[in-house]
Formats: sequence, structure tokens, C-alpha cells
Amino acid sequence: MDSFTPKGPPEGRLAHLAATATRAETPLGAGRMAWHEWGAGPPLVLLHGGAGSWRHWARNIGPLAARHRVLAPDLPGLGESDLPPPEADLWGIAALVAAGIAARLGPGTPHRLAGFSFGAIIAGHVAARHGEAVTQLTLLGAGGLGLPRQPTPLLSVRDRLGEDRTAAHRENLARLMIADPARIDAEALAIQAWNSDHARFPSRRVTTPTSLRDALGEVRPPLSVIYGERDAITLPDLASRIAFFQARGAETLVVPGAGHWVAFEAPDPVNAALLGEGN
Repeated sequence: MDSFTPKGPPEGRLAHLAATATRAETPLGAGRMAWHEWGAGPPLVLLHGGAGSWRHWARNIGPLAARHRVLAPDLPGLGESDLPPPEADLWGIAALVAAGIAARLGPGTPHRLAGFSFGAIIAGHVAARHGEAVTQLTLLGAGGLGLPRQPTPLLSVRDRLGEDRTAAHRENLARLMIADPARIDAEALAIQAWNSDHARFPSRRVTTPTSLRDALGEVRPPLSVIYGERDAITLPDLASRIAFFQARGAETLVVPGAGHWVAFEAPDPVNAALLGEGN
């Protein structure tokens, strides 16, 4: 087992990842963007989902850092990062993320880029306008394609306390993030609670139903896509998403039984794909 793989109970595993990270900051308008890094080797940048943090990748960092320098920022207004400038649109946020990547790696350093959900939309925009050094773009649970999806209403946790708040987090995970309720464990709840408590920027402020589709025409790096078979944001028609990407030459992977947070619910096939070990 490598030194970055989480060990022990959920809180201890997350604390271990935080303790073994190299933490850095890059400019974010008048504020700062927080970065966590692990490992050595070819750089791999991971962008988390909406209302999230680097913790969305908790079950991937260890295996990936055994072979890569893994960089996982907290996106603007989420986790430990400051809010973006008030005038920043989606392209502006992507430019700030791209500038952070260049600051951490050095301008023009080749790197792989992966994004989950809202992070997939940001990654697509980064690759479209700042992707000269991106050698592979991988999108997980990607929305913003302008394709039909059924509504996924979530419970508000703002005024809930104690067990009631935990129960609401569990319900929201079941509705949107994790397909198998048995996989909503203490670690998933700890990550969801921390992320929710630190989220200040709503992704809907800058996204539209076609945000990713609008950027993909400018993307030049090789593209791959990963979905959970039971991803809530793809219902009622995952096949149309797969066909959309295959028509654009993307490699596609559908993970059986997994939901939207596929990298957490089914980390082994996702890690293998991100390591280039095939489907």
C-alpha cells in the first residue's frame, strides 16, 4: 500500500490524505485558490464537482499518486478556496483554474486533466481555451450537454441539526450521487457534510443546460468519458450521452451499477481508466 492511500476510519483516512498533501495557493482575483498535491510523476489534475472539494477524489488519490503527481484544487468558492470575482463567468473561472495549473506546473508543462460533474464542465472549458498542454481530457458524470434529464430535487440541510442533518445528507447522496444505498457509508457522509458546510458558490450561477456542449467544439486533446450506469443526471437516457460522445471520437466507459459520484462508488474501474489501464 502506498503512503497516500487512506487508512483507518473515515475521519482518519481523510485526515491522512490532508496530512500527506502538499498544500499551495494560487491567485484567484483578489483571493486565493487552494491546491492539494500528492505523489510524483506525470501531472494529473483533478477537478471536483459542484458544492464539493478535493475530497470528491478521496478514493482515487492514493492509487493515482502512486504513478502521478496528482493536483486537486478546491474550485473557486468551494472548499478552502475564496470566491471568484463577482463578474467571472464560466470562461473566466476556467481561465483562473488554467492560470492556477500553469502556476503550479509551469507554463506549457504537459498534463492530464480530469473533471467530475461541474468540474467536467470547467475541465472542458479549460481544455477548449487553455488546452495546449493537456495531453488527455477525461470527463466523469458530465452534464451540460443539452440533453433531457429528469429533475433531481434535493433536501435543504441549512436549518437541520444532528441526526436530522445527517439523514438529509444521506437522502441527498441517495437521490443524486450514489446509486446503491448500501454504499452510503460514514466516509461518504463525512465528505458530503464537509463539502456542504464549505460550499459558498452555486454552480448554476455560471452554467447553462448546454455549457459543456458549447465548449467541446474547441477541445483538441484526446477525450474520454466515464459514467455510472445509474447516474441520476443521465436519466432517462444514458444511451444518448454515450452516443453524443462517441460521435465526437471519445472513448467511453460505463461502470455497471454505479451512480453519479462514480469515482467514489466504484473507484477501481475509474482508477484503472485514469491510469490508462483500459476498461
